Amino acid sequence: MTVGDFAGVDVDGRFSLVYVVFNTFFVLTSQEDQVCRFESVAGRLEEGGAFVVEAFVSDFARLLAGQVTRTKRVEVDRVFLETTRYDTVAQRAYSHNIVMSQSGAKLYPVGIRYAWPPELDLMARLAGLRLRERWGGWNREPFTAESTGHVSVYERG
Repeated sequence: MTVGDFAGVDVDGRFSLVYVVFNTFFVLTSQEDQVCRFESVAGRLEEGGAFVVEAFVSDFARLLAGQVTRTKRVEVDRVFLETTRYDTVAQRAYSHNIVMSQSGAKLYPVGIRYAWPPELDLMARLAGLRLRERWGGWNREPFTAESTGHVSVYERG
């Protein structure tokens, strides 16, 4: 196993499997960076190798609202909130996970660029990869219009 920086794919060698899970791909905050990562990964895959991407599918209702605040969890001495502002033109989301307690509030900012599954498929094709399989989750359940996430397997060759 080799561990490297996904933003730069700064490892040597060829691999039968490269994977990016838990929405990490969306931390690449421009379409150009995302396309470049597909190209970098394609260049590191062995013939028949796989690139697996696990990501969420954006919720239209949240996007249309433009800005959303939700309570994630309430405990006896803490409250966990999430606030998100959407830029639907740039496909960007700017969030803060907020933990409030008697000792104050802590903010944990997150900025992402989300992409729809067909856009990821196009990025893969531009890099010389093709979609082999897509599931609605790790149990290989079918990917449908109601799916809130996906596991997409792209292959070389």
